[in-house]
Amino acid sequence: MIRFNVHVHPGSRTSSVGGSHDGSLNIHVRARAVEGAATKETLAVLAQAFHVRVGAVQLVRGATSRRKTVTIEGDERELESQLGRLLGLNHEDPAKD
Repeated sequence: MIRFNVHVHPGSRTSSVGGSHDGSLNIHVRARAVEGAATKETLAVLAQAFHVRVGAVQLVRGATSRRKTVTIEGDERELESQLGRLLGLNHEDPAKD
């Protein structure tokens, strides 16, 4: 399991994950911040980005905030590697493997 912060941009034109905002993973969702719709879409978008089922992604803190803390269940090495890629931290050459 990994735990990290995300910064959500509700009401965006498209849904996407990538980049950082003050050390948090940037997430753009189409849903507006009304009745938890943006949070629900955030969890679904994260599940897709990390290639896990939606139930593996849990909101820990920040239900009504743009800054949220989430956990994702799964192989820690794979999840941390994907988080690094999404944050733009991994600059490895895939040909070196």
